[in-house]
Amino acid sequence: AHGGTAARAPSCASRSRASLRAVRAEAAAEAVRLRELTERIRARVPRLVPDVEVVGDPVHRLPGIVTFSCLYVDGETLLHELDREGFSVSSGSSCTSSTLTPSHVLKAMGVLSEGNVRVSLPPGTAEEDVERFLAVLPGAVAGVREKLGAPAPRTAARTEELLLDALGKRCPIPVIELAKVIGDVPVGGTVRVLSDDEAARLDIPAWCAMREQEYVGEEPAETGTAYVVRRIS
Repeated sequence: AHGGTAARAPSCASRSRASLRAVRAEAAAEAVRLRELTERIRARVPRLVPDVEVVGDPVHRLPGIVTFSCLYVDGETLLHELDREGFSVSSGSSCTSSTLTPSHVLKAMGVLSEGNVRVSLPPGTAEEDVERFLAVLPGAVAGVREKLGAPAPRTAARTEELLLDALGKRCPIPVIELAKVIGDVPVGGTVRVLSDDEAARLDIPAWCAMREQEYVGEEPAETGTAYVVRRIS
């Protein structure tokens, strides 16, 4: 000693606590940034793409995840199109090669089982990547809808009730065909959709909610189920 008091070096525990605080502060700042990017996606996707519903609570959700459902779109096909553009996203679609049972989570949320896209932004996602995704998405959705024969506007009104046979066709095809013929009944008329795809039990009511038509309910049929829709607009 030289007559003074030697300064103590910070302990290992103190350095660890300081490092942890720094990491937490950095993570909190990144969470805010990711939430702003997902808010951008949530706000702009419905403006860029027709017939899209953003899923989930706008506030009580994880900061880097946004989910939306597209009418008249097969989710897996859309994922392939986006993958070709360099975007790896997920789908909440439950129609796979092994099962036709809709996701219980999607069913509980009352959203489409098809055309569902879940975007997860990892830490460090660049703003430019989000902008490019928003630029690519409308064309990708339009391309898939064209391949599936998505409906054009209809104005004809011929009969009070139609029977639409969609047996043997997997969603979203029954919904697409429903959209094509709903204009062929007058306001107040009904369309009975025959389907043996379990996903139709979720997708047809969800379509009615998105297109402001009345879902009357389902009725037993000799094959499959009859889903009754009343035109109200």
